[in-house]
Formats: sequence, C-alpha cells, structure tokens
Amino acid sequence: MLFSHGNNLLFLYLLLATTIILSILISSNNNWLISTAEATTNNLPLSMLDGENNTSNTITTTPIKHIVILYQENISFDHYFGTYPNAKNPPGEPKFVATPDTPPINGLNSILLYQNPNSADPVRMDRSPAITCSMNHGYTAEQSAYHGRADKFVEYAGPPFPEFCTDLENKQLVMGYYDGNTVTALWNYAQHFSMSDNFFGTTYGPSVLGHINLISGNTHGAYIVNPMPPYETHTHDGSRIINGTLIADRDPAFDDCSNSTYSVMAMEGKNIGNLLNAKSITWGWFSAGFIPSIKTADGQWHCSFTGIQAYDIFNGNNNTQIYHYYPDVAPFQFYNSTSNPHHLPPTSISMVGHTDQANHQYNMSYFWAAAKSANMPAVSFLKSPTFQDAHAGFSNPLDEQIYLVNTINRLQQLPQWNETAIIITYDDSGGWYDHVMPPIVGSSKDLQFDRISGIGQCGNATTTIGPFQDRCGYGPRLPMLVISPWVKVNFVDHTLTDQTSVLRFIEDNWNLGRTGNNSYDEKAGSILNMFDFDRKEQQQQLASPLFLDPRTGTPISSK
Repeated sequence: MLFSHGNNLLFLYLLLATTIILSILISSNNNWLISTAEATTNNLPLSMLDGENNTSNTITTTPIKHIVILYQENISFDHYFGTYPNAKNPPGEPKFVATPDTPPINGLNSILLYQNPNSADPVRMDRSPAITCSMNHGYTAEQSAYHGRADKFVEYAGPPFPEFCTDLENKQLVMGYYDGNTVTALWNYAQHFSMSDNFFGTTYGPSVLGHINLISGNTHGAYIVNPMPPYETHTHDGSRIINGTLIADRDPAFDDCSNSTYSVMAMEGKNIGNLLNAKSITWGWFSAGFIPSIKTADGQWHCSFTGIQAYDIFNGNNNTQIYHYYPDVAPFQFYNSTSNPHHLPPTSISMVGHTDQANHQYNMSYFWAAAKSANMPAVSFLKSPTFQDAHAGFSNPLDEQIYLVNTINRLQQLPQWNETAIIITYDDSGGWYDHVMPPIVGSSKDLQFDRISGIGQCGNATTTIGPFQDRCGYGPRLPMLVISPWVKVNFVDHTLTDQTSVLRFIEDNWNLGRTGNNSYDEKAGSILNMFDFDRKEQQQQLASPLFLDPRTGTPISSK
C-alpha cells in the first residue's frame, strides 16, 4: 500500500519538530559530533553554498523518503558479530554490556570457538593491532575456503601476499574476530536499531563485484574497452573477465584516475542510477577524494589524488600515500551512462542529485552541502576515505568507527531524519572466517574457477543453472544494519537477504522496476521485516536517535 499523508499528519509533524529542537540542543553542546574531515563544506566555493529545496517530491511505498547507504569493505559477519552480544570486557577497553532482552543471533557457539572444524580455532582480536594483513577473498579462493563445510579457511583464505604475511600465524589470523570492546559502535547500533544475521554477498569475489552487485545485481556484461592481444578479447582475459562476467577487480573505463598500465573495463546494462533517472528521483554517489581532474594545455585530463601518509601493509612502511579515492570502488564509473570521467563538480548545490555535468558522481563534501541547503538526495551512497573503509592492509575497525559515528551522528541531526533510513553493509567478506555456509541461489559450472561444490561446481545436479556462468552465489555472510526512526529496536532479522536486497528496497520504495538481464534483484529477499511502519497508524513513538563517541563507540550524553 502506498504511504500517504492521512489523518495522523499532525502527529508526524509534532515528532519532526521535537526531533529538530532536540538536535539543536544537542548540537550546541556537542559540536565535536560533526566530522571535520569529510563532513564539511569548507572546500566549496561560497557561491555554491546557497541552494533551494529540490528534494524529489515523489510518492514512496514507505515513510522513507531518504536512503543513505554507507558501503564499507571486506568484513564477514563473524569477524564483527561472531560473539554478539557477549564481549570479553577486559580492563582498558570500552565496556559493552547488552540489554537483557537482546535477541540471539546465529553466531559462534562454544563448539565453533573451541572445537572448530578448521585447522585453527577462532581467535579474539583486540584494539591493539592497528593494521592486519589482508586475507584472500578472490572468487575461487573464497569458494575453496568454504569447501562445502566452511572448514578450509586457513588453507585457502589466508593472506596471499606480501611475503611476510604468508607465514602460518598470519594465515591462522583469518579465523580472527572482534567483539564489542573494539567494534563498540556497531554493537551499540545493533542494540538500538535493527541488524540482520542472514545477509550475504550476492556472489563470491572481491570489492568490484560487491560494488557492481549493489547497484545493478549483475556482474555479467563486463567488457574490455581496448583489449591487449593475444591474451585479451573484449569479453575475456582469462583471469578477471570470463566470457563477459567479472570475477576479479579491474579499474573503470570512464575515470581519469584508473590505472592506464592495464586494460580498463566497462559494464553494459542498467544500474539503479538509470532507474532513478527515469523516474526523476534525485540520487548520488559521494566519494571522499573525488576532486576534479586537471586539464593540460594540450587537452589531456589527468587525475588529482588526495590522501594521507599512513601505514600500508602492502608496502610495509609508514610513509605510504594512501589515497582517499580509488576508482575501482566507484561502481557507477563503469557505466558510461552514469559516469563522470573528469570528476567535474555540480553546477550548483541545488543541482546535487540532478543530472548535470557531475552526472550524480560527487565529492563527499557536496552531500553535506546539499543536506545543509535542504537538498538532500532521495538516494545517497557514501564512500569513506580509504583509510576508514575497514579494508585490512590499510584500514582498521577503529578508524572505520570514527568515520561511521561522525557520519551517523550528523545524519541524525538533519531535519530529514524522521524520513531517513541509513543502511550499513560491506562489499565483500575480505576472506575473513564466517561459519555459515552460504545458500546457492545462483549456480555456475566453470571448471577453472568454481569450487564450492567440487572442482568446476557451484551447485549440484538439482540446482538451476543460471543464464551466465561465473556468478556463483550467494557469497559469504556480511554485516548489515539499518538505522532509522522506523526500524524495530534491538531487532535481529533472520530473513534471507543479500546485497541486491538493498537494491530491491530502493527499487520497491519508488516503484522503479528491476534492472533486468537476469539481475539478482529478481530473487532478492526483502529487508522490510527490519522496519515497523505501523507505528504511525498506532501513534507509537519512533526509535530515538543514538549519539556515540567516535573514538570509544559508547553512548554520549545528550544534555
């Protein structure tokens, strides 16, 4: 049933007014809540800071008018939530104690913790290791690690490089997990809002696949723009693109920042941006470090990178320049129709979310400028700086927590909060151990790359063969939380869902239809069970905001 403004509109306005007043009071006493790194408009021209309210005025099927996706990287469910809601609580670490009514999850029980079928037991990781080695999360490696029983992680999902990461101790670290003393903010969000313990990557494989699946549900349709013979054709290179299906990371064809040393890739077909444009729904992908390219006198465009000097385990030193932006995790740049190759800015703040020279691809600062000008897009994808994206090797849970908490604290202070849903999830598992065997809903029989059901097998004789090979899925289980006034509080959803369930939620909320061409969105489970939209009719109180300390992840006073 379509959500409409009925007899209880006055009640909703009163709730909204109360939230605004509370937000002002909180902001005046807690100015540090707002991130000064990526949640500012300081780098925008003053002429662009004044805008008008151009928010899409379209009918939605729920009270949600704004969806904000915080898309992080490389975390399995057990890696962050395996022992939820039980934290060790040693001295010197932020304390976490769950409420007595916390529902159970499908996590690590005593047998899995101390008699695990893998060659090593899970190990608790604390706040001390700033950076860890990156695990093997390739399309084939992940399938081999599950091996039909989730029992070969040390052998197949341990770090493949650099060499000092490949010893037995680091390989066994693939079984590592954090608890509420490190990922404290996420555990507190789970207590206060909704989370899923049955949410999976759409397919096996690394970051680019997870980003493409989020926005289109289809890793088929990949092609190499300028193949390098004799080993490459337009649709096949033998290791990354197999007969038109993507199975490994590549840089996008439509981005000045792509590595020109290698062939670049483009995608055919529709993505969610195309569907939103067709209905004139405002949207944008907002990346940290997405700054304009430099055009030289001879007409050539060159990428402009910004970043920080930090430790990068792949280079083994503290003086590595870690860029805020990497083009392979900007998925709309793979599609010509939704790309902004030169990173051109919007023509004005009032045009953020609409189609102009920026083509819906923006630097992060434009999101906050638009929100400040009452021009927050209906659908916003926020991509953190690389050092805060949780990807092992150059990020960590504590840096990620600072980004997430600063972002969510500020979102909860916006006037649009009572019509907003924040979704936190991840592009892939990073190879980290998770004990749940993913269900096979999309099969494949590639002798070279499929392994989940045996050599050359993803699925069995009774599994329906998909129209395209090398889209074996679902992939590993991932964390997924929804933060909104409209969610069920302290709720764990067990509905089978995947990355394209986020895509489907957007599609269904604005009646967009599907992306087509056998996208996984056609079979995606719904996340609606995480919400309680009957509250308006029953005049029940909406879930209250939760403001956290970005360094400890613990609740702060709102006085």
